[in-house]
Amino acid sequence: MSPDPPLDATAVAETVKVAPPKDPTLDVESACFDEGFDLVIGVDEVGRGAVAGPVAVGVHAVLRGTREFPEGLRDSKLLSEKRREAIAPAVRLWGAGAVGFASAEEIDAHGIGAMLGEAARRALLELHAAGVAVERALILLDGSHDWLTPALRNPLRVRTRVGADRSCASVAAASVRAKVERDALMREAHEAHPEYGWSSNKGYGSRAHYEGIAARGLTGLHRHTWIRPAS
Repeated sequence: MSPDPPLDATAVAETVKVAPPKDPTLDVESACFDEGFDLVIGVDEVGRGAVAGPVAVGVHAVLRGTREFPEGLRDSKLLSEKRREAIAPAVRLWGAGAVGFASAEEIDAHGIGAMLGEAARRALLELHAAGVAVERALILLDGSHDWLTPALRNPLRVRTRVGADRSCASVAAASVRAKVERDALMREAHEAHPEYGWSSNKGYGSRAHYEGIAARGLTGLHRHTWIRPAS
């Protein structure tokens, strides 16, 4: 694993709770710029509740002065698969971003909370390697729990926000990046293991998925500690 970049910002975990709209804006990011930040990085996870496949964490950077974002951008959960795939190229062109993964084996060994943080750390390291000044950013993390800071080797400024995946364009973009890349991995895995229906359920615990487990057992892509043996 690559060493972390030298970061000297003070670690501060803040939580903002608001009723989010369904359509994101850049209002929150603009308020962060007004505070003095030049860069906001949205962070969101995909696959936390799946019983097979990796957890994925997307990150997306928005620079001071950004006024627009791709038309139709929303939280990935509010977009159909077809619409997510259609908007993903525009998201990639809109700004720098990355997706980090933690495997089912890692989740079994270390727990989902730790591996959410590790997947996010991997994505931020990739963003840093691409020339983004991660150490100067405000990190907007969807939700109320800061699972990122414990995974960092050097501190960053992290602000949690409930509903950020719906209200903040940077976080919505991160969610689309993560969902599209993770879905592609699960469709590829389906080719080797079609009996679990991963092309449709993406590793979540659907009836077809559990029927496949009952018939064929578990694979190396399953989170073994998450699945109760049949009685």
